Amino acid sequence: MTVRPLRPDRDPFHRPPAGFEQCAPGTVLRSRVIEPAVFGAVPVRVSAWQLLYRSRDRDGTPEAAVTTVLVPRGADPTRGGATASRPVVSFQCAIDAIAPQCFPSYALRRGARALGAIPQLELPLIAAALARGWVVSVPDHGGSGGRFGVAREPGYRALDGVRAALRFAPLGLSPRTSVALWGYSGGGLATVWAAELAAEYAPELRIVGAVAGSPVGDPGAAFVRLNGTLFAGFAMVFLAGLRRGYPSLDPILRANLDPEYLAMLAKAEVSATLPLLVRLARRDADKHSERGVRALIRTSDLQSIIHDIRPGGTAPEMPLLVLQAVNDEVVAVADVDALVRRYVTAGARVWYLRDRLSRHLPLQFLGVPVMVDWIADRFAGVPAPSGTTTVWSVSTTRAALRGHRELAGLTARLLTGRPIRAKDAVTVDDPAPWTPVESLPS
Repeated sequence: MTVRPLRPDRDPFHRPPAGFEQCAPGTVLRSRVIEPAVFGAVPVRVSAWQLLYRSRDRDGTPEAAVTTVLVPRGADPTRGGATASRPVVSFQCAIDAIAPQCFPSYALRRGARALGAIPQLELPLIAAALARGWVVSVPDHGGSGGRFGVAREPGYRALDGVRAALRFAPLGLSPRTSVALWGYSGGGLATVWAAELAAEYAPELRIVGAVAGSPVGDPGAAFVRLNGTLFAGFAMVFLAGLRRGYPSLDPILRANLDPEYLAMLAKAEVSATLPLLVRLARRDADKHSERGVRALIRTSDLQSIIHDIRPGGTAPEMPLLVLQAVNDEVVAVADVDALVRRYVTAGARVWYLRDRLSRHLPLQFLGVPVMVDWIADRFAGVPAPSGTTTVWSVSTTRAALRGHRELAGLTARLLTGRPIRAKDAVTVDDPAPWTPVESLPS
């Protein structure tokens, strides 16, 4: 009988030990072996741990965060050359929710009740990285409070999650391990925050590149555009998350929105993403505010928040791949165009790949081959391309078609519970081949 895991808000593992504030960022506070599963039911046969580690919020206040670290089945860090050949990918899920059942640390576990949580849909992307032989760190980048949309915080949590993985002895990594960042949609936004912060906040990390798929670009503009549409739920959960991270926002919302809309925001705080989108489709905040959304957004208090949450103020030092659908119905291509221009103007090296035929969700999967191949080239030391390329489809090249076949095979392995192995894996049957390490602050 499968023991159901506790949600993060009820799980003692997520509570930091006394004195953790004195630890360096990225210090492993606690660890445990976990069993990931597809939709909480079909075991994913890889080696996996969760690490509780020290991080910070946007104001610099110490906090504890959790990352789920996965390794291909049978991968042995003690084999010759493994430290150099097994890099780390920090994969930022498109959580797009603030409900604790949507956090990757819960949604990816066997026995989790998280139907409609986006991280469960992204397991094939994680498997694509594992099949390359890479260690994958999947941080709860919204933090224990589910502060979706808050500026910079996802970057701190992702970078400290990488630090924790590098320090976790069973993984056999080193301070010089190569690292890449990857995410799509809400995960793409978290990825660009990590890329922007890396040089100043975590200069010791050897980050060779970052892939940001459909990285929102201008969250404030996205809120106005999505309000009243089929994707109005995204706008509402975004607003609910910002209210947690910016205390000055709550009295503004209470003064300008009627009780019915505030009640819908409360539902957004406890609902999984996909059911929330169905329930809140076409909800229009203008019908619940005398001033209207656009007038509310133009107030000085909200403008300061909107300016804070817009990425692009700092040029990442590592090369970037930005992938975007020209006809994206969720994230406007104009917002991502503008983000890329800000980065290029500031001196960043960006390859901006635009797809004419795809839409938002399909591109996340159709773009997997080009995204994974780009990361592989960075790990191999191949110089990164730059410039803007607009194609009819990223999925029609021979390499992409081969990648799609591999992704389909990996997805079949996930759904049937077969091991996800890398080419350099050894044959083992132990689901946790190394002893977990508990590391507590003194």
